[in-house]
Amino acid sequence: MNDEQVGAGEHGVEATEVRLLEGPNLYFTRPAVKITLSLPGLLELAPEEIAARAAGLHLRRGIPGEPGGETRQRYVIRLVEKVLRGLARHTGTTRLGVRVRPGSQPDEIVVAFPWNTRERATTIAAQLETLLRACLTHAIGDEELTKAAEVVRAVPPGERVRLPRPKIPVIAITGTNGKTTTTRMIAHIGMTAGLRTGWSSTDGVLVQGETVEPGDYSGPGGARTVLAAPGVELAVLETARGGMLFKGLGVAQNDVSVVTNVSADHLGVQGIETVDQLAEVKAIITKVTKPGGWVVLNGDDPRVWAMRAGASGQPWCFSLSPDSPALREALQEHGRGITVLDGDIVVLRPGHDAEHLISVLDVPVTLCGLSEHNTANALAAAAGALGLGLSKDAVAQGLRTFAPDPLLNPGRMNVYSSPLPGGGAATVILDMAHNEGGLDALLRVATGLRPPGSLVLLGLGTGGDRTDEILVNLGEMAGLRADRVHVVHKEHYLRGRSMAELEAFLREGLTRAGVMPVTSWETELEGLQGILATARDGDVVTIMCHSHRAQLHDWLVSHGGTVDDVAAIRRKVVAARGEHELEAQIADLWLDSDPARRIAAAATLLESQPQDARLMFEYAGTFDNAGEETTAIDWYDRAVAAGLREPHRHQALLQKASSLRHLGRHDEALHVLEEVAKDRPDSPALASFRALVLHDLGRDPEALRDVLLALLTHAGDPDIEIYRGALTRFVEQDWPTSTR
Repeated sequence: MNDEQVGAGEHGVEATEVRLLEGPNLYFTRPAVKITLSLPGLLELAPEEIAARAAGLHLRRGIPGEPGGETRQRYVIRLVEKVLRGLARHTGTTRLGVRVRPGSQPDEIVVAFPWNTRERATTIAAQLETLLRACLTHAIGDEELTKAAEVVRAVPPGERVRLPRPKIPVIAITGTNGKTTTTRMIAHIGMTAGLRTGWSSTDGVLVQGETVEPGDYSGPGGARTVLAAPGVELAVLETARGGMLFKGLGVAQNDVSVVTNVSADHLGVQGIETVDQLAEVKAIITKVTKPGGWVVLNGDDPRVWAMRAGASGQPWCFSLSPDSPALREALQEHGRGITVLDGDIVVLRPGHDAEHLISVLDVPVTLCGLSEHNTANALAAAAGALGLGLSKDAVAQGLRTFAPDPLLNPGRMNVYSSPLPGGGAATVILDMAHNEGGLDALLRVATGLRPPGSLVLLGLGTGGDRTDEILVNLGEMAGLRADRVHVVHKEHYLRGRSMAELEAFLREGLTRAGVMPVTSWETELEGLQGILATARDGDVVTIMCHSHRAQLHDWLVSHGGTVDDVAAIRRKVVAARGEHELEAQIADLWLDSDPARRIAAAATLLESQPQDARLMFEYAGTFDNAGEETTAIDWYDRAVAAGLREPHRHQALLQKASSLRHLGRHDEALHVLEEVAKDRPDSPALASFRALVLHDLGRDPEALRDVLLALLTHAGDPDIEIYRGALTRFVEQDWPTSTR
């Protein structure tokens, strides 16, 4: 056991927790004892009484403050430290590191000191409690301190704690978001460099990609297991907040440390109530980096970049902005930098030109540059790997071959194409997205993969150990940025809450955004199935998944879903911009003035992707432009039937109607235009085409009415602005109804 729980009593002084931190921790870079003390009795003593207790201990004069106040709490902190140092002195310890700070409750104080043996550490904690309890009734002096010290000295020393000092390179990674992906990338780079690599993470302990121990091993147990694995030449350690707080680090030092970011998450645990306090926890790994090693810090996160002040290694800044002040500061401090310049990941060194490593577009985890957070993770991973001494070629190749798929990066921005029962396909994204930063990143990617006219359908859910405020904020963010929201529960991550309670806070946030969830689902799989049942061709379904990620993957694959590779993702990114991956070639064919060559060029493009609706549309256009309207109409129909999306779908229909008109098929042309009008009633192009057809049909009043109303609706001429109302009335009076 790492801690001893002591029951609360009526004494006014209680050691509510005695925790033995077995590695570098929040208080010291060596093993330490952390004692949480509940001291309502001392905090409520009359000022003259607490002053008398302090005088007996020769505590320097100070203002005790009123009972229960913050000044009194600080005064009692000094008193506790004085008692502990007095106890240590009487045991023969002349120098003892002591850290005392306020706890998470008004009557709590946390005290920590280094330890070598478990038995004596717990005995000192018990004697400290006894001495403080005595202070409630009288001023203690040397006699009581001596008796307490004799109890401590009588305890056999026991076995001394020995923290592993690795003989292989070790890199530690922490942060609120991105640490698992960064860990996996660095491990992949290590294997690419030819090193037998072991790593620990929330997925377990792995060696060369094979799972040695499943489960959450992002604490000291995972570090020890990696280092004990036979033949491992490189250890990559994901280091989570919980392990550092509850047990300390699993190694005495590292060669490189990486901090990705810090944001509000898991607050209210072990006395960590604020983001600044959380940053203090994350900084632990930077304080045990070897002096000749590298501390890789996010220069775009002020709390992370500030960690360099207390870090033991050299600063290596990563930033998405090449003009970041943090990059300049890193170079001024004889450190390193890594950023994106002209679309490439580049390394910066003082007095040298930028060293180009690899194009961002060639790093699959960035999703063609769409995923900013994964671009930052790639920068951090590259800097960490280079800091370990791995070659530039190995780092570039590792980044090039690390795919954001369920094999190499399960549960982190995995993108699928899933067929829909009614035809077409939806994009599905499975991502942990457990906090505000994760949801922001997920919605950015989802929006970047959404074609024009499609929707983002979000399965919203997270663990119950988030604060009420974070849950409400998640709901509000979802309501503002997703088109439709479903609540998807994580039944294994309720962590003390009920589903109804957790959902109530999410709904409160959604209400702030003026929306309500479509429905809620008790499991992630039910949520995925239910949301897909409502999806249309081109929609993006995003699921914040936790425990059932593998189950969701298996279901998708068994129902015809496929994992998107780099080429598929690139096509979706381009399509979401209303473009095509062959946009340059399409533009080139229309520069050719020869109709026959244009048709031949379009045919060649279509042969490369024969099911592509956009290429069918362009192929139809080449026949239309060449005066071969009948063939053009056939290919327009094929393109629409193949799922041609906007803005090209309505263009195909307009061009089809124009071709029908040229062939004298006026009634058919008018019917097509009426279909377009259902979705685009205010289109001036539609009004123009329709007016021509109406004229051909001898319905000139209607044609003139449509053209005039389109002109009055869209023209910005100053005279139109003056007379728009009057002219509109005149048109509607002369032709009050349409005979269409």
